[in-house]
Amino acid sequence: MCLNNIKMKNIFIAVLLAGFCSLSGQDIKAYQFYDKKGKEVKTEKLVKELAEYDVVFFGENHNSSINHWLQLKVTEGLFQKKNGQIILGAEMFERDNQTQLNQYLEGKFDAKTLKDSARLWNNYATDYKPLVDFAKTKKLNFIATNIPRRYASQTAKEGLESLSKLSDKEKAYIAQLPIKVTLDTPGYQEMKAMMGDHAEGTKVMNFISAQATKDATMAESILKSMQTGKTFIHYNGNYHSKEFGGIYWYIKQKNPNLKMAVISVFESEDPELKIPAKEYSPTDFNLIIPADMTKTF
Repeated sequence: MCLNNIKMKNIFIAVLLAGFCSLSGQDIKAYQFYDKKGKEVKTEKLVKELAEYDVVFFGENHNSSINHWLQLKVTEGLFQKKNGQIILGAEMFERDNQTQLNQYLEGKFDAKTLKDSARLWNNYATDYKPLVDFAKTKKLNFIATNIPRRYASQTAKEGLESLSKLSDKEKAYIAQLPIKVTLDTPGYQEMKAMMGDHAEGTKVMNFISAQATKDATMAESILKSMQTGKTFIHYNGNYHSKEFGGIYWYIKQKNPNLKMAVISVFESEDPELKIPAKEYSPTDFNLIIPADMTKTF
């Protein structure tokens, strides 16, 4: 019995060690940045390069925990590299909530008052509050860049022309009208294709126009809030800046001389996080994350 127990124990230890050696021999990656040419970029070098830009778009998958963590860490690094000369802004906050956001940043609102008075996303506490609190601690501007969702919804239902009927006060929360909408904008053709050949033409264009009101408004918000010598880092869904479209495209129409960088995000099944072979459209910097990374919702 004793010999059998010893043998079983030795077998168990051997299996355990074999598993440990196999695991330790595997390079488990949580993320990998690449430049537009497909070369790996270390985070320190990424931050150094980003400091040279006027505007940085950090695309995200809204439910990716590592994506949000990296946004915070890159922002912290950029703050140090630029000696505090940065401005933050995000799709997740709408223009008509800027006052409430400012009240929180200035310490006049606590977290509960902000939650009760502003339209915060459901994942705000886990994914965006750390960025807002960083801005609060460092006394940085944090810009609510997006169009109030009710006007984007109105556009999707009634068309872009319906916005002209709004009051001047309401129009102040939207990019200057008329907003140019064209399928030449990267991403909008893809959006049209996603809706299928059988969708009504007017309905398709209303949907695309709603997207355009968001992109154009965020672009205008960034342009109005920029300051010489400061890097504006903007957090937005990947689709709003992928392939240099969306917000990037609208800013280029207004100020083609600005130096802007886009960080796009892609998921990969490859444990080494090599560049995906399919559906990969690189921008200036490209974040590859595991497809099975923990999701926040």
